[in-house]
Amino acid sequence: MSIENNPSLLGHFHSKGRKPKLPSGSFLYTGILIGLLVAIAIFAYLIIPDNTPNANNGMIQLSKLTPASKVNVLRIKKNRELPPISFFSIFLNGRTSEYFIEPYDEIELVDGWKVKVTSQYSGQKLLDLADVLFDLAPANHPNVIDLGWQLAFKTEDDQLIYVNMSGDLKEVSYQEAVKLFYSQSVKKHFYLLGTDKSGRDLLSRLILGARVSLGIGFVAVIISMLIGILVGSLAGFFGGRVDSFLMWLMSIVWSIPSIMLVIAISLAFQSKGVWVAFLAVGLTTWVDVARLVRGQFRVLKEMQYIEAAHAFGISNLRIIFRHILVNMTGTLLVIATANFATAILLEAGLSFLGLSVQPPTPSWGIMVYEGFQTIGSKNSWHLIVFPSAVISITVLSFNLLGTSLRDYFESDRAV
Repeated sequence: MSIENNPSLLGHFHSKGRKPKLPSGSFLYTGILIGLLVAIAIFAYLIIPDNTPNANNGMIQLSKLTPASKVNVLRIKKNRELPPISFFSIFLNGRTSEYFIEPYDEIELVDGWKVKVTSQYSGQKLLDLADVLFDLAPANHPNVIDLGWQLAFKTEDDQLIYVNMSGDLKEVSYQEAVKLFYSQSVKKHFYLLGTDKSGRDLLSRLILGARVSLGIGFVAVIISMLIGILVGSLAGFFGGRVDSFLMWLMSIVWSIPSIMLVIAISLAFQSKGVWVAFLAVGLTTWVDVARLVRGQFRVLKEMQYIEAAHAFGISNLRIIFRHILVNMTGTLLVIATANFATAILLEAGLSFLGLSVQPPTPSWGIMVYEGFQTIGSKNSWHLIVFPSAVISITVLSFNLLGTSLRDYFESDRAV
């Protein structure tokens, strides 16, 4: 009989017929919270109020609005034709807005085809209703020149005739234009968490920041786990000179401050951004994994089922992956969750220092830094409190999840 078919030689921790112990309540609660956060991050552009790329559709006039602020806005059509965009593209990158946004205090239609806008930010201005509602061709468009018009539209009594961006001649009645104006252009924006210093929706930026921070944390954990498991298993299993050399390598990496390593990686790639953040965070957290795996290997390789595996002539590679690492699954899950929390904190710190994700890409660390710059100014408390709270809750959730997993696996082995 081969060792793979003999459970007594595999060193399984679970006893036959024993009812498995369920994870603690904190495991369930933190698991739900993390799952909800991951789902929100994945579907971010489908649920956020500002689904423009990077939620970057801000108005400097609306800088640092406090939470639960409501603002009347006039949406003015951009005179450019946007290409068709697929659902998948919106899901990944959002949708470019078709409108310019103009906050107002009072608005009314005057002189037939004019819009009178009064605002505390820009005073009073008079706009053409056609400019507000439609994508108009430029005045030098051949079709406009052929018509002999000064502009791309013309009003006749209660009719508006205009040339759109495609060069087509369109016509709309005044009643239809007024109805379209109040349904399409006159809106009220609600900012649940307020706006940042650039007038961008803070809630949208926080949700997109979750996608960035969790994405970097996930990839960084994969990198750290792959390198750590490889180095730690080789050091712990073979020992001797291999162990001495790899421990020397781990000690060198351990001694280098994370910030210095990140700067070195940035200089090596001559860039700063998401991919550098992936590598930087992953390459600074693998040593913890390697040291833990090495210690576990040094214990497990002395077990009787490993000696039996050697006696059956099973290769070292098969023993490492089929008979030792499988019995470290719980330990690896615990260290992975702990590294996830560490990766999120490290990425936030690097973004705060400008060494990771670059603006306008939203990141929790960047948002904390932008809030830090406004300390002492009016209505700025929420710019630091909300991103800091999200970072703290996320890191705490992963730490509690790791603690619950550790308790579960330890109690499971002890029974």
